[in-house]
Amino acid sequence: MDPKISSYGTVQEASSRPPAIGLLLAGDKTYPSFAAFMEEMQELGYRDGENIRFDARFAQGHLEALPALAADLVQCGADVIAVIGAVTYWAARKAAPNLPIVFAIVLDPVSAGIVDNAQRPGGNTTGCTNFDPEQIGEQIRILKRVVPGLRRLAVLGDAGVPDILPNLARQEAEKEDLGAHIFLLKCEDDFAPAFEEFAAQGAQALICLEVPRTTTHGAEIVRRAAIARLPAIFSRDHARFDPPIAYGTSLAAAARRMAVQVDEVLKGIEVARIPVQHIRRPELIVNLNAARELGITLPADLMDSAINV
Repeated sequence: MDPKISSYGTVQEASSRPPAIGLLLAGDKTYPSFAAFMEEMQELGYRDGENIRFDARFAQGHLEALPALAADLVQCGADVIAVIGAVTYWAARKAAPNLPIVFAIVLDPVSAGIVDNAQRPGGNTTGCTNFDPEQIGEQIRILKRVVPGLRRLAVLGDAGVPDILPNLARQEAEKEDLGAHIFLLKCEDDFAPAFEEFAAQGAQALICLEVPRTTTHGAEIVRRAAIARLPAIFSRDHARFDPPIAYGTSLAAAARRMAVQVDEVLKGIEVARIPVQHIRRPELIVNLNAARELGITLPADLMDSAINV
């Protein structure tokens, strides 16, 4: 008998085939969170094609493709769906209202409306988040140390996801007595207009939010920021694009924890009984070459606190 999903969100024992895990990402295979999830599943003893089947779908930054990709995973017989990102979660939930879904997201899942209670999520949804309400504020304070006299801040986000992070950036900028110009990307063609607006507004530094379009096109954003001579700070996992500064908790760490939760579901634990977990391990990474090219000096104590220089 094939695995079946009970009304309590567990995968019942199967004898005819291994369980199928559907993975849905807004980006591509280069996402550190994707590799982290797969590595953790392997460490937990799962081997694709032997005792489990993985079906992965990637939107390549095209969020409008997510609903069809999610529906395809359901059509392929996914027993559990693992998602990276809140917008990805909503696409999966609409396509699979009764399947267990485990997430790794950068938002607070309660504020985003994904679960009502983190400790007792109920239903058939659980997961892990690296959301840190203090991260953007700390990123701003780092930029103020790097850019003397900072008054105008550029913030780059994504129009296709909830506005929790842009709103938080605006609030934190106000606390630091900074003006903030927020641009939300709608497509790949928006990069040039975004930096034109930042220049017109007199932006002196940039915060790049950890959202699908910036994660997919991070290298292009770093390139444009360098051309614009705009000191920029990115999230922890965006360090792979070589920005001057990256700070925050890795979403890949949340994806590893998500794998453990998927393992629990496969072993019969009810999803409703698996608490949502919060990962908070902020790390600072600085790129001296990128900083020198921009002509910015990084304080010695800032470099001392970095895990990688």
